[in-house]
Amino acid sequence: MDAVEVYLKQVGEIHASGAAVAETSYYRALETLLNEIGADLKPKVRCIVNPADRGAGIPDIGLYTADQFKHAADLESLAGQMPSRGVLEAKPPSRDAAEIAASDQVKKYYAKYGIVIVTTYASSFSSVVAITTNRHNSIVSA
Repeated sequence: MDAVEVYLKQVGEIHASGAAVAETSYYRALETLLNEIGADLKPKVRCIVNPADRGAGIPDIGLYTADQFKHAADLESLAGQMPSRGVLEAKPPSRDAAEIAASDQVKKYYAKYGIVIVTTYASSFSSVVAITTNRHNSIVSA
């Protein structure tokens, strides 16, 4: 099973449990997906759920490159570092990703980190992803 299939299975199981919180219960599944994909990138990218507040609030996920870690399993080396690949804000499927991307919260993240990915959880990859970078805002249907 590939990373996307695992993610969709986990999201489906969490949702079907009836015990999930609309946003935070799915963080682990998203973290697993992003780390699997990030392991194949050059440089490798690793995500940290709820990275420390660097002056703009606490984003859902920070995206860090391998060179930000002294050792692959060393989270201590991240102290004080900004996520070099930006941050991600995840919201429930009932929310509109484009509205979230235009929110004050995301604007603060953008001003601080330069790259913000906004996504809604979905049982398939028909959700909308809004990406805000230093150059422009993009809405991408995945």
